[in-house]
Amino acid sequence: MDEAPRLAPLLNLVREICERIPFNRLLGLQVESLDPARPRVRLAMRPELVGNFIRGSLHGGVISSTLDFTGGLVAYLGVLQALPEEPPAELAARFARIGTIDLRVDYLRPGIGREFTATGWALRTGKKVAVTRMEMHTEAGVLIAVGTGAYTVA
Repeated sequence: MDEAPRLAPLLNLVREICERIPFNRLLGLQVESLDPARPRVRLAMRPELVGNFIRGSLHGGVISSTLDFTGGLVAYLGVLQALPEEPPAELAARFARIGTIDLRVDYLRPGIGREFTATGWALRTGKKVAVTRMEMHTEAGVLIAVGTGAYTVA
């Protein structure tokens, strides 16, 4: 059975939730893919996002926030996969309770570029907690940071 028709409105709900978060809009985060196996988020560099003005590199807080958002997106999609028959209203209530428990970010290189992409995947999605792994790359494919996050999904 093809799950696409059933998942489409649920994925739209996830996209709407992501787009309505004011901080995501402030940063300019754009959801490029809602692939449950590896969602992707894009961030365009702007002068307001510079952390080191001499280098012109992306602020570490922006990197951390982008990875956190990407990990949260993985958690949302994990809930969709774990509860395929859950009514949309129940999923929306569950989504409202998703939050970051822990986040670890390793900064590997300066964030120098015009555009950045963050991807994530689930290491484990349980009944109460999802653990995710995230990466952030420049448009040239240079890995600048990795993260691991734990998110409440109960």
